[in-house]
Amino acid sequence: MNETAKITVSGMNVFYGIQQALFGIDLKIRKHYITALIGPSGCGKSTFLRSLNRMNDLIPGIRVEGKVELDGEDVYSERMNIIQLRRRVGMIFQRSNPFPMSIYDNVAYGLRVNKITKNRFKTDEIVEKTLRSAALWEEVKDRLTKSAIGLSGGQQQRLCIARALAVEPEVLLMDEPASALDPISTAKIEELIYELKRDYTIVIVTHNMQQAARVSDETGFFLNGRLVEFSETKKLFTSPRNRETEDYITGRFG
Repeated sequence: MNETAKITVSGMNVFYGIQQALFGIDLKIRKHYITALIGPSGCGKSTFLRSLNRMNDLIPGIRVEGKVELDGEDVYSERMNIIQLRRRVGMIFQRSNPFPMSIYDNVAYGLRVNKITKNRFKTDEIVEKTLRSAALWEEVKDRLTKSAIGLSGGQQQRLCIARALAVEPEVLLMDEPASALDPISTAKIEELIYELKRDYTIVIVTHNMQQAARVSDETGFFLNGRLVEFSETKKLFTSPRNRETEDYITGRFG
């Protein structure tokens, strides 16, 4: 078992104005693990996820208390470079959001913005490598100059994963990455997530409990802004310690 924590969250409270969305969250996300976050809509899963790389900073009136540490470094410290943080902790959203440009330029976008390389040969190399990592290269290698908008939904989502991988993140945050996809595309994304954990630490928010059971190593159950239970995935699904967790996973919830 890998005991190394990549991200450590202690006493996290999140407020939207005067309304509290998260209450005293303590959680360790282990390196090269897939950590799934489950729970009903509006329970705080996505708020928690976006707090890990400060995407919530973009929302007016939000306030985060407590501590989030990435490899022991305080993410909310004034010294933290937010652009650098979001490069290290990448985000994949629920709906694929390819830019209205070519497949190649979508993947190369982060390299240019972050000034990672200006060398065309090096850029070509990274674009191919990340499209391969996202299991998309064989499908798009002959149309790299074509618009990304012409890809299918599943391909667009894998392109967005490739775009995130291009800047060499350490952590990937995925907010329901397969919820808008058909079963075949969903299976490809799940397979991809499982492959990626060799090189990345992954946190995935999902409404699909079967998906959490299939892909993750550890699972956290959120309810009303609180982390009710967190443990090894198999254990949480077969012998939950908490009645609320059991009610949710057996469908008796609410």
